[in-house]
Amino acid sequence: MTKNVRRTLAALAVITATAAGCTDVTLVPEGRVTTGVIFKDASSYQAYLAKIYAGLAVSGQQGPAGNGDINGIDEGFSQYIRLYWQMQELPTDEAIIAWNDAGVQELNTQIWGSSNQFLGAMYYRVLLQATLANDFLNQTSDDKLSSRGVDAGLRTTIQGYRAEARFLRALSYWHGMDLFGRIPLVTEADFGSTTPPQQATRQQLFDFIVTELNAIRPSLPTAGHGTYGRADQGAVDMLLANLYLNAEVYTGTPRYSEARAAAEAVIASGAYTLDPKYRHLFQADNNTSPEMIFAVTQDGLHTQSYGGTTFLIHASVGGNMNAAQYGIDGGWWGLRVRKEVANLYPSTSGTPDRRAAVLVTDGQSLVINDVLNFQQGLGAPKYQNVTSTGQPGSNPGFADTDYPVFRLGEAYLIYAEAVVRGGGGTRAQALAYVNALRQRAYGDASGNLTDAQLTLPTLLDERARELLWEGHRRQDLIRFNQFTGATRLWEWKGGVQAGKATDSFRNLYPLPASELIANPNLTQNPGY
Repeated sequence: MTKNVRRTLAALAVITATAAGCTDVTLVPEGRVTTGVIFKDASSYQAYLAKIYAGLAVSGQQGPAGNGDINGIDEGFSQYIRLYWQMQELPTDEAIIAWNDAGVQELNTQIWGSSNQFLGAMYYRVLLQATLANDFLNQTSDDKLSSRGVDAGLRTTIQGYRAEARFLRALSYWHGMDLFGRIPLVTEADFGSTTPPQQATRQQLFDFIVTELNAIRPSLPTAGHGTYGRADQGAVDMLLANLYLNAEVYTGTPRYSEARAAAEAVIASGAYTLDPKYRHLFQADNNTSPEMIFAVTQDGLHTQSYGGTTFLIHASVGGNMNAAQYGIDGGWWGLRVRKEVANLYPSTSGTPDRRAAVLVTDGQSLVINDVLNFQQGLGAPKYQNVTSTGQPGSNPGFADTDYPVFRLGEAYLIYAEAVVRGGGGTRAQALAYVNALRQRAYGDASGNLTDAQLTLPTLLDERARELLWEGHRRQDLIRFNQFTGATRLWEWKGGVQAGKATDSFRNLYPLPASELIANPNLTQNPGY
């Protein structure tokens, strides 16, 4: 998608920001929804849908700060992708941050409590997205459209919009289920209710999301034929693949054959190919990458926030790094890679793994003795506000670089893992997909694996290298039973430099303490 199309969507989002935004988070736990927009013309429906998409990219009504969607937290901290990324990466062996804001070191060390501001804000982000989607679905019901005299042609278009809104709701409910386990499941059928919603089980949430995705799939463009940055069948299949890959964690029942089939559908669509240049996936013109399936679009001029890739780029730069090299006006001296994942990149003689080029060693030590010292831990400015031709983004303060939610490389890895876990398919094809990624990384076949090397531990390490800092690590470690406990230790796990075992209840985050007061139907997750 061109930058002009991105800006059009951003402008449409602003049109409905005041009407459709829900800035009072107390509306969500009580099961209420917004009062709706005044739909004056056909563009209002697209504008409201754009607002729901924008909920993944911006943090408030005016951007980058000053009228946030979420109360009780600095607006820069409250952006959806920034929160989600921190919860999936900071408590793992991949990332650590050198700041001392309230609650952030709890994420670094797996010692959070139910009053952590970041956990609470993420919970509200999930339910805010669901609220907006529910209101949109209510405002586009057959009865509402008939009352406004909407003609048949526009109705057909709106049916596609409704499928997209349901996808976005499913995406956020997946995030909520993955992070918090049992959360309220509220749909458009609950519109207008003042009764606090019931708490759904993970099984109920899982079943709802799967049913929704299968129902909306025929109403969406085929893979690769929708508007960039919006949902199509490829995005649906990738979300299904992730759900099924983690189904045993979520429901106790493995669904690896379904995970393999969903990933296979993405690959077989022929809509995507591996980007020849790995770095291009994380640069300011990554919207042109043939590998991208679904991304949260960013625009340095029109979707400004202190989250998203603006956060990931600025917070990763500091020390001896030249900020201008990354297309920004200065580093924030925050994010580094812990040594356990840095050491997964081979340093043997021969062709190097070019994915390791994202790591910065100049002025940085491998070992982290002081969490608050940015120059301890290797730098990892993987995301850049610079195009593949070396041109800086439109604004050195805010990134043009889109955040890759789903891409083809991940589909390859899901297929391979599902096969190794007994989900059907062939080992030969799984090996071919993994080696395709490694051939891109090494530039030739020197890094190819053999069939004997295609094991679950190898795939976990390969995911760490290929998907570094893309928001998967916590989920991966939980699936492999290595997030909590003593099986896998890393620096500062449990709050000590050498790392120590943590309790298994931390595989789930706690529900916000404020929610337990607001909604008597909620029960806290065990251990908190």
